[in-house]
Parts: sequence; C-alpha cells; structure tokens
Amino acid sequence: MSDAAQPTAAEVRAAAEAVKTALDRHLAAVERRTGEDDPAVYEAFNELAAAAESYDELLYDRYDEVTPFEIPGADDSLPPYAGPEEPNALSVLIRRDYAVVEPQRLLAQAQRVEAAEFEDGADAEASGTVHGALGLLFGEFEPDEIASRHKEFGLEEGDSTLWVVAADEPAEPGEWLDTPFEQPDPQQVVCRFDVSSVFDDDLDQDEDDEDEDAEGEPAEDEEDEGAGSQRSDADRVDR
Repeated sequence: MSDAAQPTAAEVRAAAEAVKTALDRHLAAVERRTGEDDPAVYEAFNELAAAAESYDELLYDRYDEVTPFEIPGADDSLPPYAGPEEPNALSVLIRRDYAVVEPQRLLAQAQRVEAAEFEDGADAEASGTVHGALGLLFGEFEPDEIASRHKEFGLEEGDSTLWVVAADEPAEPGEWLDTPFEQPDPQQVVCRFDVSSVFDDDLDQDEDDEDEDAEGEPAEDEEDEGAGSQRSDADRVDR
C-alpha cells in the first residue's frame, strides 16, 4: 500500500478505542443475558467482531502488525431462531460438491446406463462427453445413491451442507423451482450440518500443535480416508 493510501495514526487509535467500546458493550450484554439465544448478545458479538476486524486491517496497513486474536465472523454461526414455534412445513436445502477425478470411469458408467435405456442406439452420443454423462447418471440415480457410490462414478467428494428451514405454510407448487437456492432467512433455520475437509485441517493443526508442545516435534500426518469432518449448528434441533 502506498503512503498516500495508508490510514493515519489517529485512525488506528480511533479503531482501537472502538474495539474497547465494543468489548464493554459485549460484556454488558452478556451480563444482562435473558436466555441462551438473547438477540442483544448476538448483536453485541457482531459489533465486536466488526470493530476488531477493522482495527486489525488498519493496524496492518499502518504498521504492518496484526492482532494476537481472531474473532469468528457472523457467518460462522446462526442467529437466534425466530421462526414458528410449531412449524407446519419445512424445506431441506442440500448442496454436495464433487470433483471429476476419473472421467473415463464416469463415461463408462454412463455408457452402461445408455446401453440399457437405448437398446436401438438412439441418443448414443450423450455418454460421449463428461457433461452428457453427468446428465445421464444424475437422471438415472438418486443423489443419495450417487453420494454413497461416488467413487464408482469417478467422482471425489468435496464440501457439503444441509439446512433445515422452518415455515408456517408449504410453498405453492412450482413457486420456487426457478430459484431453488435463494438464501433462506437465517432466523428460520432450525439446524445446519456442514461437512468439509477444512475441519480435518483444523483438527490436524491442533493435534500437531499439541504434539509439538508435548514432545518438541510434530506428529506424522495420517492419510484422510473420508471427505471431511462434520460440523453442525444444531443447537436448536429440539425446539
């Protein structure tokens, strides 16, 4: 960053004072907590996170220094549940990511499906491309079956997430089909489950740090057999 674009020392000082103020407000909100999901505590937490992030950025830009702490962002947890106490309907939002690691295996599986579906050879070109093969396989098999047999199809699992969203009434038929994954209201989310290899990386790092402290040398890494550990935000599941 050029000198002209750098924040002033006064701006950094003001950001530090904002963090102190946010800390006081957060502590006061915690001391006045009215329940586990007190919205005042949630709001104070977000204000503290924003103030700390701003201070960290200004401190780095001005002095090339960082703070010794890290506050998770607001997106790392769900806000207090504000949906119906007795939901009459729910939506289950699922996303699973895959990498195509063995295209030939994928094409071979699609050709088997195509041969069974089109005995006379009609539409035989569909399985000749990766996107065509994917269309055939996902049209033939349920997503859960593909998830359990992904290696057979030349796929490698990536991140996945599942959100359960409450509603007062079911959606009208065909209402959301054109935009199925518009961001739901976070306060309507009953529970959420995430699976990602990044959680394994965090665990491995923590274990390495513990081993270094205990023995003075890092532990050997073990090969990860699965797609990743699961992290859930399901503290509201009993509501």
